[in-house]
Amino acid sequence: MKNKFGVVVFPGSNCDHDAYYALKKFFNADVNFLWHKEHDTQKSDVIILPGGFSYGDYLRCGAIARFSPIMNSVIDFANKGGIVIGICNGFQVLLEAGLLPGVMIKNKSLQFVCKDVYLSVENKNTIFTNKINNSKSIKIPVAHGEGNYFADDETLKSLLDNNQIVFKYSSKDGNFSEESNPNGSTENIAGIINKNGNVLGMMPHPERACDPVLGKTDGRMFFESILSSLN
Repeated sequence: MKNKFGVVVFPGSNCDHDAYYALKKFFNADVNFLWHKEHDTQKSDVIILPGGFSYGDYLRCGAIARFSPIMNSVIDFANKGGIVIGICNGFQVLLEAGLLPGVMIKNKSLQFVCKDVYLSVENKNTIFTNKINNSKSIKIPVAHGEGNYFADDETLKSLLDNNQIVFKYSSKDGNFSEESNPNGSTENIAGIINKNGNVLGMMPHPERACDPVLGKTDGRMFFESILSSLN
């Protein structure tokens, strides 16, 4: 039986079809769109909150989407151990929903950033990273205006103590610096998981790094990790 993925569609989502395409074309996965006004998760094994500008990013990024009817089901699914992934705007929604700690603020440059970045994989023993074999870094694109992750000292200590920091912005060689940080994110944080390890939020877009036509395929290892964890 194929593993089933559900991709939530909010008004303003624009990376939902990217996620659908990557999973369908390269992994032959069973993928369905989950409309934001519905409650049914369609028996999904994995739920993805995609990138975009849900509800036009009014108020704060993800602040309105968090109250969509589907999110009650997503929160319940996550609390029961279901795998949930928030990519870019989806990460922002997870923060607003309280499924992950911390907040997102505007990029340090106050400018939208859209480019390929390198990520150091800080925890390779997760549902989302167990097949990532690159020793130094992976190359994944980002595209956001509010990707500057912020958390207070107590939250950062908890993230470190529980090994919840999964991805950090780095150089190609895996080194950390201000230059390798595209948005000013605290501790170069690009992606985190919850304490139970079943919910991930990340700003970079692995679904945009699966097709060799685009010149990058490191994102495939991300989805291969998830599929490996399910089987």
